[in-house]
Amino acid sequence: MIHLSHAASSEVSRLKAKRNDPGLLFRLSAQPSGCLELYYVMTFDATVRLDDRLFDCNGIQVIIDAQSLPAIDGLTLDYSEDLMGGGFRFHNPNATQSCGCGNSFSLHDATPSGQAY
Repeated sequence: MIHLSHAASSEVSRLKAKRNDPGLLFRLSAQPSGCLELYYVMTFDATVRLDDRLFDCNGIQVIIDAQSLPAIDGLTLDYSEDLMGGGFRFHNPNATQSCGCGNSFSLHDATPSGQAY
């Protein structure tokens, strides 16, 4: 299950409205690379594939592919603004490490040599 805060839902709705295509859905995935093992990818997509899971989060239709789901299951997506501007914040119970950028994470603890288990 994925959760979107009210602030995140509002921001996703605002971004979707700018695209002027009511058929778009919000796709969230975890892709290899980034500063750590994986990084979060957020896009809008009109296509639901056979291996996708569809969630309704505060009125936002969220698509997650089957490969990404284990890495982000339980994720809470938030949005906040500060003096530096606004941004999405990822709270992932599966992440053992998160990068300072906030977009990359690891599912494995690093050994002292820096290699993942």
